[in-house]
Amino acid sequence: MKTVIVPIDFSETSLHAAAYAAELLKGHYGVTMLLYHSYSKDDEREESETVLNQLKEQIRTRHFIIIDLLVHKEDNFVDGLERAARHRKADLVIMGITGRSALAQVFIGSNTLKFADTRVCPLLIIPQHAAFRSINNVMLASDFKNTFQTTPSGQIKEFLTKFSPKLHIVNVDPEHFISLSDSYDKEKDQLKNMFEEYNPLFYFMRLYDMEEALNMFAEEKDIDLIITIHRNHSFREKLFKRSRTKSISYHSNVPILIVNE
Repeated sequence: MKTVIVPIDFSETSLHAAAYAAELLKGHYGVTMLLYHSYSKDDEREESETVLNQLKEQIRTRHFIIIDLLVHKEDNFVDGLERAARHRKADLVIMGITGRSALAQVFIGSNTLKFADTRVCPLLIIPQHAAFRSINNVMLASDFKNTFQTTPSGQIKEFLTKFSPKLHIVNVDPEHFISLSDSYDKEKDQLKNMFEEYNPLFYFMRLYDMEEALNMFAEEKDIDLIITIHRNHSFREKLFKRSRTKSISYHSNVPILIVNE
């Protein structure tokens, strides 16, 4: 991991994401944190650069991190961020979100998800109330379908190798019974071989509500980060079509890493 982009629009959400990113990246030498800002009017550039430089110095007084700035005039935020990520060959983009359930936004839709749809690089989403914690326990949510072809092991391994957490692989399906079917056993073996160097632990939950199940698991196992595989909107909507909209207090505090199939 060499380049991590953090978009800044000067909102509390983006500033919180920048603070989280600084904590995450400190001590990882050779990584550049790129603070990215896009503006729409010419007279906004000077003030934007001034405020970004102030933010840069604030971060550097707390953490020894290499920080660069990128300020562009753009008509469309997502298009500009995509170009920046491609041009700088970004390994990761870190963004914040606000509002309803973090998991529901990831799977059903949000402005942040528009960038995920570009599939430029992995995207780490930081919920507005997520306090930084060391990445000790990571949950990988899998549908256990065609995992060999659809699991981007390279992207996931790069992150796991960087932070060395315990890996929990979770599947939620209302059809689970006492024992796994042959197809699930086969997929489990493939994932076990794929991530054998991380000694993954496997869990199969028989529940209808995907969002509720994953959040319950995150709370029970003290999960610090959830990894989801980005496939398509119809897939996400199918997974979450039964999800309730009630608030679950814990879920809004778990960052979510989206990797591309």
